[in-house]
Amino acid sequence: MNRGTAAPRTPLHQFTVPLSATRRGARLARLLATEQLESWGLPLDPARLVVAELATNAVVHGRVPGRGFRLTLAVTAHGVLRVEVTDPRGESVPVTGDVSPEPAESGYGLLLVEDSADRWGVLPGPFPCKTVWAELELGR
Repeated sequence: MNRGTAAPRTPLHQFTVPLSATRRGARLARLLATEQLESWGLPLDPARLVVAELATNAVVHGRVPGRGFRLTLAVTAHGVLRVEVTDPRGESVPVTGDVSPEPAESGYGLLLVEDSADRWGVLPGPFPCKTVWAELELGR
């Protein structure tokens, strides 16, 4: 996990949508990401899985009553798809130690993200939020 990686440089494509912090919102994030990736002519997997896991984490661990989360997809000129999920619980930050090969009742999400993405991390802000991001090399 990298905490300090900045946002993507001038994306070729970008899609952002606010969603409700509910199971329905997490499902909608995956469906909208699928539609957007198809419209850009990009492969669906493993991006769909990464979106689903990050959105679910935002709903389960980043939920604040009355506040939603934001999904952003961006494709850079260097052939990288960046998935970002921003939620309002900046104090609840996943750390590398949370990704263990023997997760408890929940905890497989970040393990799947780590296995599927080339890089992932967390960016603080804007207060009180945090953004969990993952990058996938499209040419691999």
